[in-house]
Amino acid sequence: MRHRNKGKILGRKKEPREMMLRNLAASVLIYEKVKTTKAKASVVKPIVEKLITAAKKGDLTARRKLISVLPQKMAVKKSMEVLGKRYKDRKGGYTRIVKIGNRQGDGAEIVQIELV
Repeated sequence: MRHRNKGKILGRKKEPREMMLRNLAASVLIYEKVKTTKAKASVVKPIVEKLITAAKKGDLTARRKLISVLPQKMAVKKSMEVLGKRYKDRKGGYTRIVKIGNRQGDGAEIVQIELV
């Protein structure tokens, strides 16, 4: 039974799921909008929000936190230099999820997660 377990499994084991979410978060930070399924977008949204909040601090501890989570160096660099300054005065809500439609093959709902 899964009582009181909040995390989504997404049909994957723990390590592949975590790596997929880290890569998806890095893609959102680099490209600022990514098309994906609704389930993946809803799981990655809080991760991206926390990473941007850490990047806003702009100190060495924040950079090390981003390096430990994000696999791409370019995502860390853009988060610290561009996104941290852009959202300096914003309290939260850095991302939005926009519905696009259903995927042709399996009918999964496709959304676009983008930075506001």
